[in-house]
Amino acid sequence: MLFLNRLLFVLGGLAGALAVAYAAGVRQGLLVLLGIGFGLVLQGARFGFTTGWRDFIESRSPQGLWAQMLLLGLAGALTLPLIAGSGGELVGAVAPLTISLLIGAFLFGLAMQITDGCGSGTLYKVGAGAPMSLAVLPTFVLGSFLGASHQPAWISLGGLPAVDLLQFGVPAAVIITVAGCAAVALLAGWLARRAPQPEPRGLDVTWSVGAAAVNYPKPAARWARRWWLGALLLVGLYVLHLLVAGQPWGIVYGVGLWGAKIATALGWSPEGDAFWGVAPHAVRLAEPLLADVTSTTNIGLIYGALMASRWNGTPNIVSPSARRLIIAAIAGLVLGYSSRLAFGCNVGAYLGGIASASLHGWVWFVMAFIGSIYGVRLRKRLA
Repeated sequence: MLFLNRLLFVLGGLAGALAVAYAAGVRQGLLVLLGIGFGLVLQGARFGFTTGWRDFIESRSPQGLWAQMLLLGLAGALTLPLIAGSGGELVGAVAPLTISLLIGAFLFGLAMQITDGCGSGTLYKVGAGAPMSLAVLPTFVLGSFLGASHQPAWISLGGLPAVDLLQFGVPAAVIITVAGCAAVALLAGWLARRAPQPEPRGLDVTWSVGAAAVNYPKPAARWARRWWLGALLLVGLYVLHLLVAGQPWGIVYGVGLWGAKIATALGWSPEGDAFWGVAPHAVRLAEPLLADVTSTTNIGLIYGALMASRWNGTPNIVSPSARRLIIAAIAGLVLGYSSRLAFGCNVGAYLGGIASASLHGWVWFVMAFIGSIYGVRLRKRLA
């Protein structure tokens, strides 16, 4: 029976990718497969950006941060030469250093600890059937839609232009990016050694429902192979996504587009909207959903997480209280709205920005991590 279930999952994924390729083109079909790969890795390895940060904030466990820096550094080293030599066919995730970036990243970091997931974390836990993330997704969609609509007004508050380190040449951009990641990893290790070592933290079965649902054991005190394997697999998928899509992996734009399409179906008109009413967003809003790069990858990601969570059978899903679901849903609105102010989430702004040698990625990281410190504290009060 288990073999049959696995076979059906694999055949379902392949059939879905072929159907999308037939309806929207070969590239979109490939993006579905890449999305499935992202979902399999994120859920299968439990590679959580939110969890990695919280582990360090609460217990000074540096493994999540180390793995993330490995991911960012390798992704940058491999893709920066490709972007620079593509003649404009491949583009990086580059954004200005605005006031909205500072505010948005801080609020996003705070909210993602309360929702127990960033953009990718919310999607892969939805695929796993986590009640918390299922409550967050609708408000995340709404917040992303509204945040995008208000983004031009926030950007008008001012700031500095984008700083693309590729302007200094590929070698310099790669060296600075890798050195920055190495510095963060070394700092995390140094702080971990100075901190008292508590007992390994078990899974939070009330909040971390996506992980608890599949009954994983407590993390070991030694290096966790899942972090490193997850990072390396994500690097490969990230590079392939760039080559297929022509742009870095993203999450939030597609989620906001879902909200805009729902609003349009309910009678809202994008005409006159400062974001959705102008090109290229108006064009994407008018096109079929499967024509959008980010949406297609997101759909595949959810399915891939569904596969991973049920590969060994039906998981034991633990439901949190109604109060916590409501709190999570409210935080999801902040999560979605702030992600548009900050030009993306942990994938689009943090991973994509730093791997694209854009200074805004590092600013996003600092502000979101500070926000996460307060988010972890608030999370405990709300528990």
